[in-house]
Formats: sequence, C-alpha cells, structure tokens
Amino acid sequence: MPVHQSHQDYHEDHRPLVVGEEQLPARAPEQARPRPVLDRRSAPVGLQDVDAAAGSASPAISSESELKKSARLLLVEDDRLLADVLARMLEGAGYTVYVTALGDDALELARAYRFDAVLLDLTLPDLPGQSVLKALRAGRADMPVIILSGENSLAVKLEGFEEGADDYIVKPFHPDELLARVHALIRRSRAAAPTLVELGPLSIDFGVRRASIQGVPVPLTGKEFQCLAFLAQRRGTTVTKEMFLAHLYGGEDEPEMKIIDVFICKLRRKLAEAGCPPIIETVWGRGYTIANES
Repeated sequence: MPVHQSHQDYHEDHRPLVVGEEQLPARAPEQARPRPVLDRRSAPVGLQDVDAAAGSASPAISSESELKKSARLLLVEDDRLLADVLARMLEGAGYTVYVTALGDDALELARAYRFDAVLLDLTLPDLPGQSVLKALRAGRADMPVIILSGENSLAVKLEGFEEGADDYIVKPFHPDELLARVHALIRRSRAAAPTLVELGPLSIDFGVRRASIQGVPVPLTGKEFQCLAFLAQRRGTTVTKEMFLAHLYGGEDEPEMKIIDVFICKLRRKLAEAGCPPIIETVWGRGYTIANES
C-alpha cells in the first residue's frame, strides 16, 4: 500500500530540494522507507474508482485538493532510492502513486488500468524508454506522459515529443517544478475529458455514474455500473476476471472469481429488460468485452 507523508514533512526531512543524479536527500539510504515495486503478478491497489469515459482520464474535478486525491500516477523509474523519494513527495502532495522499475511491466499495467499520468524514465533495464513511450501512445493515446531524464540534448527532447510525450523534465529538477507540471497536465487532461459515452441506445454518464436507455435510467448497483464502465473504457479489448477483481476490490478482501460472472449476468439482464441489444460478449476462457462497433 502507498506510504503517505505530508508535503511539509517531506521538505523538513529532505535536503537539498533538488532531485536526480547526485543531488539525493540527506537521509541515509538505509533509513529510507522501501517502495513497493509492481511486477506482473501484482496489480495496483485502490483502482476501484470509476474512470471518466472510454479513452479518457477521470472526470473534471472542481476542487484542487479533490483533483489530487483522486489522481493516480504511474512512476516508471529503476533507481530505487530516487523512485522512493519521488513517490513519497508526490504522495505527500496528495497523489496516489504506483511504482515499477521495468518498461514491460509499465506497459502491462497501462493496458489493464487507467492512470491520470505516467512519469517515465528513459533509461530502464529491460526496454528503452522511447520504446515504452511509443507503445503507450499506441495503446492509450490519451494517457498523459512526462519524461524524466538526465539527457539534456535538444535532439533527445525533440524525439521524446515526437514520440508523444506531453512534457519533458531534465534531472536534476526541483520537486516543486515536478509537482506543478504534473498538476497542470492532469488539470488540462481532465478539463478536456468527455463524461458521456453512447453505445447505441445505451448512454453511460460517468459524471453522475448512471446508465440509461433512451433517457430512461437503468437501475444498476455500484458494482454493476463499475463493470459496465470498465468494459466501455476498454472497447475492443478483453477484460479478464482478474482485471475485474483488481478494479472492483483493489486487491483487498477479493471474493471468488465467479462473482464476476454473477455481476455480468445481472448487468446483461437489466440492460436487456431496459431494451438494450446485447453488447457484452463472452470471450470463452478469458473474460468479457464490448466490441468497438457497439
């Protein structure tokens, strides 16, 4: 689980306030709290909130503090000490942060879950950061990406922007600059995000968490709506039962996998009773999907 620390505590405990390369906090490495590094067997905890819309980040939030509290960041950094410093700093500012050291894991997580922003180092042990960025853009064109790199050359910066980066920060950098850039990027992304998706006669309003057929609300439970939203956000891809469980329960007190079949069965029945044609398809042995042409 993420370790939370106030931004004030961060400033008091860490000197100097420059992050990257040789400028690390004065705290000795053995005193630093270890960060959990995600691998292929683990999934982010706390991703049970419903995202805003298919292909978009979470809905716009009026309050600055609410925006941070609801925002989820993926930090891709192989330097464990630096990753720990950055993650605790971002958590102290109110964000929920998940960390992985590998580009391959980052791509797998980005395919399965939705993050409000990705902070990507270019020098990773398994894949070039540029390849990770290109793959992120191919799979999730709307997911904001900030490159964190010690490379200051104009050519590398331009390459990053050409591959789809939204911002580029050179190490070492001041923590307040990173916080400001992350916040601004998420704010712009959410302001542009649609809150309504239509699938034939079915409308899904992510702002008020409601599904309706030709204007008539469908009486869905919270879990049923989350299943529908999760599928709608990933049209054309198969959502496995493991992904459903992680999304709905965040890795805590997960029931047996067959509960997903129960939710989908009830969801299909309620949609059919409301006059919606079948849109949720079964992918035998894998999970469920909503086709792109729906």
